[in-house]
Amino acid sequence: MSSIATINEELTQVAEGGEPQLQVPESLPVLPLRDIVIYPFMIVPLFVSREKSIRSVDEALGENRMILLVSQRDLDKEEPTGDDLYKVGTVAVIMRMLKLPDGRTRILVQGLTRANVDAVEDAGGYLRARLTVVQEPTAPERSLEVEALVRNVRASMERAANLGKNISPEVMAIVASLDEPGRLADLAASNLELKVEDAQGVLDIADSVVRLRRVNELLNKEIEVLTVQQEINTQARADIDRSQREFFLRQQLKAIQSELGEGNELAEEIAQFREKIETAQMPPPAAEEAFRQLKKLERMHPDAAETATLRNWLEIMTDLPWSKASVDNLDLKKAQQILDEDHYGLEKVKERIIEALAVRKLKERPKGSILCLVGPPGVGKTSLGRSIARALDRKFVRLSLGGLHDEAEIRGHRRTYVGAMPGRVIQALQQAGTNNPLIMLDEIDKVGADFRGDPSSALLEVLDPEQNNSFRDNYLGVVFDLSNAMFMTTANILDTIQPALRDRMEVIRLAGYTEEEKLEIARRHLIPKQLEENGVSVKHVRISKPALAAIVQQYTQEAGLRQLEREIGAICRKVARRVAEGHEGTVRVTPKNLHELLGVPKILPGEVLKRDQIGVATGLAWTPVGGDVLFIEALRVRGKGALVLTGQLGEVMRESAQAAYSYAKARARELSIPEDDFNIYDLHLHIPEGAIPKDGPSAGITLATAMVSVLAQRPVRKDVAMTGEITLRGNVLPVGGVKEKVLAARRARVTKIILPAQNQRDMDEVPKALLGEIQFIFVDNVRQVFQEALKERVAPTSSTTGTPRTKPLPPPPPAPVSAH
Repeated sequence: MSSIATINEELTQVAEGGEPQLQVPESLPVLPLRDIVIYPFMIVPLFVSREKSIRSVDEALGENRMILLVSQRDLDKEEPTGDDLYKVGTVAVIMRMLKLPDGRTRILVQGLTRANVDAVEDAGGYLRARLTVVQEPTAPERSLEVEALVRNVRASMERAANLGKNISPEVMAIVASLDEPGRLADLAASNLELKVEDAQGVLDIADSVVRLRRVNELLNKEIEVLTVQQEINTQARADIDRSQREFFLRQQLKAIQSELGEGNELAEEIAQFREKIETAQMPPPAAEEAFRQLKKLERMHPDAAETATLRNWLEIMTDLPWSKASVDNLDLKKAQQILDEDHYGLEKVKERIIEALAVRKLKERPKGSILCLVGPPGVGKTSLGRSIARALDRKFVRLSLGGLHDEAEIRGHRRTYVGAMPGRVIQALQQAGTNNPLIMLDEIDKVGADFRGDPSSALLEVLDPEQNNSFRDNYLGVVFDLSNAMFMTTANILDTIQPALRDRMEVIRLAGYTEEEKLEIARRHLIPKQLEENGVSVKHVRISKPALAAIVQQYTQEAGLRQLEREIGAICRKVARRVAEGHEGTVRVTPKNLHELLGVPKILPGEVLKRDQIGVATGLAWTPVGGDVLFIEALRVRGKGALVLTGQLGEVMRESAQAAYSYAKARARELSIPEDDFNIYDLHLHIPEGAIPKDGPSAGITLATAMVSVLAQRPVRKDVAMTGEITLRGNVLPVGGVKEKVLAARRARVTKIILPAQNQRDMDEVPKALLGEIQFIFVDNVRQVFQEALKERVAPTSSTTGTPRTKPLPPPPPAPVSAH
């Protein structure tokens, strides 16, 4: 049995190039290794904890202190067999052994030589292998390739050490003096911390030159990794150095400012801004820009001109509701109840709102359309938006766009301008405090355009559900999501709204109220409101229903309710004066004492309709404030057949009058009009209230009726009103604003209305109560209009009316279609 001294002596001979005298048995105990490969001449400490491995160590110590070290293929295998071990290992000698208290064994081994594992068997509690020693081939002559490889490996080891590789100076000294390729390859591989597969690959190579070439490749790869690692470390160190430098400079700046007595307030404000930005939950781009501007503010002098601008920007950015949203009320019954409480009627609008709520209840973030409420003033468009916000449990913000000309009012001003501010939309969100309020854009039809831009074009992005999720305000300079907000708009007319903007909105028309609706609204809403505003109660004043009806008929002539509310307020103010003067008792308002409180009646309905007249026809018109009754007067005078039009008529209405005149002239014989009259008489058409501009084609049949009436001397029935466009062939074309015109006719006590046949589909919008009070005649030719509106011809009464005519009238045309 060889001693340690004998083994060391033989190893020294091998290291000095002598013939190896060490005798390795054909069979040795096996010590499986995990996560390590041991090369010849390596001295390594090992911890042994498995029972079989401890027995192998004990067996080796009991024989010749030699043991075969073989790496496992699978590191997790607890009880490896011969198939789980690599086929090349290292014969080593156990130099020292120490038993630890926890049952493990610590040994110090030194590799001797490579060995091929021929067979592994279980020898009664430990593994034993038959092996064949791999003799190191005789060193070849020192060729140029070998010399180059040796130098490359030495240089690469030195470079790896300089790049931070953990290689001890003793190893580097041995590398510098080692010329034998095989040993140099083993020593380099043992210090590279290779993976088990790569390290075993080096151990498997018996040829020293091939082995050194392989180690050279692994060294080059390791150097590349070390180079990248050093670059990363250098960059990180530079960032740390820069941060430390900024920190020290900032601390010095604070100390200087403290000595000068300035900067403390700004530092506290910056800390507050930083906390607000962190808690605002902004989108990453917005938060990044806010922190960048905050760092810029931190470096600025407190008295600098730009400091105030930057501070205002940060205040607005941190006050905006980036992540604050109110919870929608999705209870449809409760929403319907709120809408019914606040507004009487308007069923179509309420139904559309409930539908929008139902969609939102089924889908979390629907892309709803923008509602545009169109109707005359005073019908409740703005207050309806406020009720919708209350039904939804959302904040309500109203933006008045009337007279707006500057595009920057919508998109905001750039911060480079003095007094720059964000746009009205961003201001509305800041005012609401939530990112999903109901924003009412009031009077959108009164937006103008001039050299400062077109606000309507700026509203295109705001009101488009496909675009407003990335709205960019010029003042903020970052994107804000408007898709959570609900937008509604109001307008009196649609014609002045830009077509592209109108296309983005869903139009809901609100016509005027009937007399019954006005009475009900006044009883439910207007009277309680005016009583409260004027400090009186029901014990001081009581307004009877007949008195309300008299106020509507004699003191107001409107589609909405504003004038009615003013008249009720006037009554309440007079009662308030009586109460303030000490009078007691209840003032009961009736039709008899109404003139004492409100003065003489302002409206005299039906005064001009007391008798049938020649040349006076009643037409129906639509205006931005609702429907209206239009009286068209015609008169023939001696002349040369000219057509004179007065009353501030627009171009379209003038063309309608010319078409009606040409029709009457072409059909003179059928209409019992002497053809000579067109040559000896001038025809003058006038529409009273000449100071008011009038235009549109819907007065065509009214103009024709007035002309034929005066030319044929046939009176016009006083209780008939009409509307419709006329063509040269006498056809009657449909018109708009039917409901508004019918309500105006009802206020004027008209009992029969002539409408174009194609407008019969619009009767669904007319209140059902009016269908029983007014007779509707639907016509498609102007001959039917003449039959319904004109009475039989009368004898002339003056020289201007010509001589009596005895020529019989033509047979009547087919009976018109009527609806009651």
